[in-house]
Amino acid sequence: MSTQGRKTRLDKVTTQTVVNMKQSGEKISMLTAYDFTMASIVDSAGIDVILVGDSASNVMAGFDTTVPMTLEHMIYHTSCVVRGVERALVIADLPFMSYQVTIKEALISAGRMMKEAGAHAIKLEGGRYVADTVKRIVDAGIPVMGHLGLTPQSIYKFGTYKVRAKEEKEAEELLEDARLLEEAGVFAIVLEKIPTGLAKKVTESLAVPTIGIGAGPHCDGQVLVLHDMLGLNKDFSPRFLRRYADLHSEMTGAVTSFMKDVKSGDFPNENEQYK
Repeated sequence: MSTQGRKTRLDKVTTQTVVNMKQSGEKISMLTAYDFTMASIVDSAGIDVILVGDSASNVMAGFDTTVPMTLEHMIYHTSCVVRGVERALVIADLPFMSYQVTIKEALISAGRMMKEAGAHAIKLEGGRYVADTVKRIVDAGIPVMGHLGLTPQSIYKFGTYKVRAKEEKEAEELLEDARLLEEAGVFAIVLEKIPTGLAKKVTESLAVPTIGIGAGPHCDGQVLVLHDMLGLNKDFSPRFLRRYADLHSEMTGAVTSFMKDVKSGDFPNENEQYK
């Protein structure tokens, strides 16, 4: 039987792949990763897209927000991830103030992420106010993913992590922002923490795929932060999060066992030493 046109395990995922997945009705899976080892595991499991998110600020560096992340931080994390990936599409966040000042600066930041880190695409937050920036970056040959709804880099503006666009005016603005981003050339848009009905409306109005996080089941794909879904982070429990493992407990148990074995003299044993 011919496999022409069918996606296999070894096919490299590209931006066009995820657009085609929307058109064929296949859901898109996306997770974050920030280092070589975790990226290798996620990629070998068959994930479609890996996002090197500026959420590294929270889960890797211990900051309360994503604001402290610099372009150099993101280039470092992205380069680590890229070296661990064979199949997945790797998208890197442009961090706060690396693209908001001028279009020229945004283009330079995006270019560095591609040339120095090896990212396959970049992601930035915002709607109509970044549409011209998106168009310039795309025109330079750099794929761009948009991000609407709750945009964590603007947390000090919002003052809260609550659901966005519940009111009609903001919902209409978000829908228009999505259309403007599509016109500017994005290949996909993340919708974060918005009402399910609005996410459905946005998804149905666009030719490019939407990736939801806290936006319900009607998006073309879903994304979670790896540390959250693996249960490494015990302090973050939003309604949209499903934990697929409890690695915090498993790792704590392993460390405790090691400590006890060292103190009792049980480690290393006869088979764990050289003669």
